[in-house]
Amino acid sequence: MTRGHTHAHTERAYAKINLLLRILAREASGYHSIETLFQRLALHDVVHVRVGSMAPSLSCAGPSMPDSGLGPVEQNLAWRAAMAYTAAAAWDTGWEIAIDKHIPVGGGLGGGSADAAAVLRALETMCPSPLGAARLLAVAGTLGADVPFLLSGHSLAWAWGRGDRLLPLPPLPPATVHLATFVDGVNTAAAYRAFAHAREIHGEMPPATSYDMDAFASWRAIAAVAMNDFEPIVCAMHEGVATVLPGLRRLAAERLAGGTPTIGMMSGSGATCFVLDPEGRAHPSADGPATIHTTTTW
Repeated sequence: MTRGHTHAHTERAYAKINLLLRILAREASGYHSIETLFQRLALHDVVHVRVGSMAPSLSCAGPSMPDSGLGPVEQNLAWRAAMAYTAAAAWDTGWEIAIDKHIPVGGGLGGGSADAAAVLRALETMCPSPLGAARLLAVAGTLGADVPFLLSGHSLAWAWGRGDRLLPLPPLPPATVHLATFVDGVNTAAAYRAFAHAREIHGEMPPATSYDMDAFASWRAIAAVAMNDFEPIVCAMHEGVATVLPGLRRLAAERLAGGTPTIGMMSGSGATCFVLDPEGRAHPSADGPATIHTTTTW
């Protein structure tokens, strides 16, 4: 395939939630290792990629685009994914990326990472000399902790390290997920900085935890271990999360006490909070500056 030929491919970029997120030691580079349980959602962006004799470009539109836009295109993960892929493949091609945004931005749902993963899959499909699964995963790992999982196509997976070490798990029955989203998201880097600062002050490290794979074999089992180390930090940073999250946690606890293995927590570094209900009950109301969206696991 040369620059004189134009080819196009479209991919769905699925969102995720974290059903468990532990933040571990910070490396000398400043990067924190994590342990997390990823669950894919049906909610998705649509990513269109064309390659050929054009200058690189990226455009984003859609109902989840913030009024302020997404900032410089060179910092966008989808742009960085295209640059990383073409460099790794030594592929002299131009490209155009158009993203229809439905995943809330800055919400801890992995929207930017999902778009990056979709770009990688699209380019791998069109490249005359594909990288192959191992090299493609390595490229994904350089882009962010969520990208390898969102590239993988798995529904449920345990991940650790920088998110590039994945253990796929058997998919669970579909469940309804009610997302409480906010106009203002949380900057992931800022959340990590605040977390590191708090840990330095208090000198606390999480105790080592060993999880049996049976802990992730059902919604009820996951409800018993679900947690997110970011929640106290983000509640201090984001008034909306501090207002909405306690109510969603109470709702989940009430339903769990009534026999429904419901999970209520925050996803990733926030700000999105959610209630996962396997019985698909009516969505909860949000007390405060949040909008409720309903999606499903997939």
